[in-house]
Amino acid sequence: MCACSLPFCAVLAVTVLLLSSIHAHAVVELKINQEKKCDLYDGSWVFDKSYPLYDAEKCPLILQQFNCMRNGRPDRRYQKYKWQPNNCNLPRWDGREFASRVRGKRIMFVGDSISTNQWQSLACIIRAAYPRAPYSPATTVGPISTILFPKLNMTLMYMRNAYIVDIATERAAKVLKLNSVAASAKQWLKTDILIFNTWHWWLHTGRKQPWDLIKDGKVIRKDMDRLKAYERALRTWTRWIDKRVDTNKINIFFQGVSPDHWNGSNWGRRDAQRCWGQEVPLKQAAVEGGGGSDAADIILKKVLRSMKKPVHLLDINRLSRFRVDGHPSVYGNSRKIGMDCTHWCLPGVPDTWNQLLYATLLKL
Repeated sequence: MCACSLPFCAVLAVTVLLLSSIHAHAVVELKINQEKKCDLYDGSWVFDKSYPLYDAEKCPLILQQFNCMRNGRPDRRYQKYKWQPNNCNLPRWDGREFASRVRGKRIMFVGDSISTNQWQSLACIIRAAYPRAPYSPATTVGPISTILFPKLNMTLMYMRNAYIVDIATERAAKVLKLNSVAASAKQWLKTDILIFNTWHWWLHTGRKQPWDLIKDGKVIRKDMDRLKAYERALRTWTRWIDKRVDTNKINIFFQGVSPDHWNGSNWGRRDAQRCWGQEVPLKQAAVEGGGGSDAADIILKKVLRSMKKPVHLLDINRLSRFRVDGHPSVYGNSRKIGMDCTHWCLPGVPDTWNQLLYATLLKL
């Protein structure tokens, strides 16, 4: 070993310590910067043979219209894709970790049948993690359907409310009340985790429209611009959340607008028979489908940004637009009658929505 003078050795030691400190600081700063750049919603779908997260044949909780395999869909590749963020990894589902975090809690999905898709997906993922755990099949009382996992002390609920605001009967007419959530809100306060969703029913007209009139404040109309009505309903909901909900006790999520795939020209396939026969994700997300889903998603994000209370957005719109292959198409029933390019096969895309829900819960 070379000898050195005492002053020189002291300077050398201080220099080494300083460089080590700078290096450590740089590593920490790099890690922080990497975490800042991690956007779970910016990525692509990649094939993963370890998927799906559960076997549809072993999950009797799936509605027939979502059970594409049982209805005769011949391909399976659509079940084998995972969402891969560009600069980080989406935490793989850990059913036991999830169960430990939500033990004793009541989880409620509120919305239309797209919420049913996610609710049943979550039930199947949990059942796959605890295949021997007893559970109660869905029981429905009024607008609320409930699946219980008693030994896990876990309650999964779905509340049917396609508009998230009230529809009431007034003078023999069904009125969509854009300024009221009172009919449903009492049930929301009895939960621990809420996941909301609304959009698709705002487009329904004619016999599919479940209301006769729209009430906007004191004004009653036969109809109005649906995007404006949608925004007014969302703002009614946000005012109620900001005023009435203790978000230290109740975690609130809002599911972004789920896209549909009815028009092949939106993904460069004018000859496509809607979503039928599509077996792989698109390389580029499908453009706006003409149903206003992009505009609705923009409005939703604008409204959520204006809130005082924290609401966690499950920003599923863009990542789901790649998945033209994920819909039931003609496999929404065993007779293969009709076409469904709105809902999603299970296992499938809603499983990823629940992984994103899980990833967000891990941070709370």
